[in-house]
Amino acid sequence: MIDSIDALRAARAALIGRVGLVPTMGALHAGHLALVNAARGDSDAVIVTIFINPTQFAANEDLSKYPRDLPHDLDLLRAAGVDLVFTPTPDVMYPADFQTWLDVTEVSQGLEGARRPGHFKGVATIVAKLFNLTQPHVAYFGQKDAQQVAVIKRMVRDLNFPLAIAVIPTQRESDGLAMSSRNVYLSPEQRAGAGVIRRALDAAAEAYARGERAPFALRQAMLNILAAEPLAEPDYVSAAAAARLHELDAPTDEPILLSLAVKFGSTRLLDNMLLPAALNTRDGLTRVLGG
Repeated sequence: MIDSIDALRAARAALIGRVGLVPTMGALHAGHLALVNAARGDSDAVIVTIFINPTQFAANEDLSKYPRDLPHDLDLLRAAGVDLVFTPTPDVMYPADFQTWLDVTEVSQGLEGARRPGHFKGVATIVAKLFNLTQPHVAYFGQKDAQQVAVIKRMVRDLNFPLAIAVIPTQRESDGLAMSSRNVYLSPEQRAGAGVIRRALDAAAEAYARGERAPFALRQAMLNILAAEPLAEPDYVSAAAAARLHELDAPTDEPILLSLAVKFGSTRLLDNMLLPAALNTRDGLTRVLGG
């Protein structure tokens, strides 16, 4: 475990060959380990970062409540064969005189960006810093955070970062609920109801497979399923162009990103699916999300 920039740079210089990076905020689960395993399979060395980035939390979000279990995280990463773990503190990443920020404009405007002001500015800035510090050949991200993937891919393209982005399919619980660090906040009753999120996506995917292309109908298919679960409070449901993330208002044959945010009490959960459904593979997600 390394927590200083100087030590990170020295350790990175000693790594030989192809390097994969998995940026995380800790509270690791099988979804994170899928990213690590993908990096392990592709790379000569794997770096994982654990940093709960304060600048991507909106004013109404409680940073102090984000789950933390660094000893357990380190045990998991050790067992997974990770070569280097970087665990900086906020003052390391954001010194007192810090004043440089990245703002990826268009793809950050809707969905999460519309509801969490400043979120993607914080994401882009910290990810750019981590790319600069670790110098990876490939960085690995999960499908569940699809808009984040689109923002980072655009940043990499626009700023000519010399690396590739790989997108790994969402890992799920037995009832289809996307694995998330926030799932631990669900009460037993909420957890039992949360499987409705995947069922909502499946309903829209089934309509699409039958030939439905009207974005309104796809959104309505999701809303109909969510309405049957009394504990589910939809924040948004979306059918957007997967390459640009603008909300669709007319039928299209281009790939569609279905996405939704649903609250169960104070816990807000995200999920998504690409259409056609066959695109929900590493190759399809990496190629299509964010263009």
